[in-house]
Formats: sequence, C-alpha cells, structure tokens
Amino acid sequence: MHQISPQHILYRSETRGYAHHGWLEARHTFSFAGYYNPERIHFGVLRVLNDDRVSGGMGFGTHPHDNMEIITIPLEGALEHRDSMGNHGVIRQGDVQVMSAGTGITHSEYNHHPDQDVRLFQIWVFPDRKNVSPRYDQKSFDIEGGRNSLHNIVAPQSDDRASNALWIYQNAWIHRGIFDEGKTMPYSKRAKNNGLFAMVIEGSFQIDGVDLNRRDALGIRPMDNNEIGILAKAPHSELLLLELPMHISI
Repeated sequence: MHQISPQHILYRSETRGYAHHGWLEARHTFSFAGYYNPERIHFGVLRVLNDDRVSGGMGFGTHPHDNMEIITIPLEGALEHRDSMGNHGVIRQGDVQVMSAGTGITHSEYNHHPDQDVRLFQIWVFPDRKNVSPRYDQKSFDIEGGRNSLHNIVAPQSDDRASNALWIYQNAWIHRGIFDEGKTMPYSKRAKNNGLFAMVIEGSFQIDGVDLNRRDALGIRPMDNNEIGILAKAPHSELLLLELPMHISI
C-alpha cells in the first residue's frame, strides 16, 4: 500500500499477502488468515479481496460466516457450493454469487473439476445492518459479449435502476468490464461520499491518471469531483471496479 496523493492509495500486485498451501494458492489485498498488515485491514467497507487458485477436486470444508456480504467471482473453472440454507450448485466463469451471512451460515466450496484449477476472487463487504436473515443468489453475466462497457454485477437492494444486478445489504456497486486497447470511458459515482476501489484483472489501465498493471489496485477516497476517467492501455484489459461507503456503520 502506497499513498501517492491525498485521494489515491496504490496497491501493487507484488505487495499483496501470499500463502501457498499446496492445493490453495492465495493472494490477499487485505489482512486475512495468516497474513496481517496493520496498514491493510480494509478500504472503507471492503474487508477482503482474495485472489485464489484451488487445485482440482480440492476446496474449503464447511465453515461459518456471519454479518458479512460475500461475493464470489470465478475467473476460470468452476466452483461447487453447498450451504446450511440448502443451496447446492456450481458457479462458473461469467457467474457471480452473493451471500448475506447475516445471523449466521455455514458453507463449503470445492473445485468442481478433479483435473483443472479454479481461479476466483472472493470479496467480503461489511453490511449496513446486522443480523439479517441469511440469503443466497447467483447470476450469469455476459461480460465478454458486452465489451468496452462496465457491467453492474452487484448493487444495493434500494437501487431500482440496477434491476439486472445481484443485490447486497450495502450502498455499494460492483462493476466488471473487458476493454479493447485505447478505449476510454468515464465513471460517475452513485453516492457522493463513496470511495472507489479498482482492481486490474488482466491487461493494464490508467485510472484517474494512475497507471495500473495486472492485479494492481487503486483506492480512491471521496473527492470533490465525482467522476473519474478510465483508459485501457493493453488489448483485452479487464477491470473490477467497486464503489462503496468509506465508513463502517455496524
């Protein structure tokens, strides 16, 4: 983490926490499990952004969560999910899964295929209320087919304009997009006091004037200007962009 201006916090890919357990290779943007950095606990309500590789047939056994919004985004392969709410299914590349852990759930996650890796992002967001009834949802998004635009994949329940997105208990929006080299677009925040967190999945970008490469991230604190510029600087550049409150309310 490197503060490069009053508004910008830079998270270079190589500075993330790292763990290798044989079957699991994990990179942590924020403190998680055996990785602890007091300067990297959270960015606003964004508590976890894990970049995981799980070997064929392996996975996370049944474990508990509560009072957290959990978003899982497979990047390659397929992840099999089972939980205490009775949900059992598989999420694949292009799918997004959300869980509101609320009063408490248990679940397991395993690589659905015995002979290939699954790669995924798992995101934890602090909710805006405690002890809700647990809930689960998943949906497929055609990110590749809608190139050169940001697709809103997660939004607040209260946003009637985001009817295509999955919803969570937080005033946060998550977008994903694939861009051709040289493509530009603005992003205008939905809420003035929200911050932005951009993670480059593949390729490279210039975000709000800052150059980012594969798996680099940039935190942007609230500012007077509610719009940022996005420029793709390599062929097939892929971006994850989160807009979220900077204050934890629970």
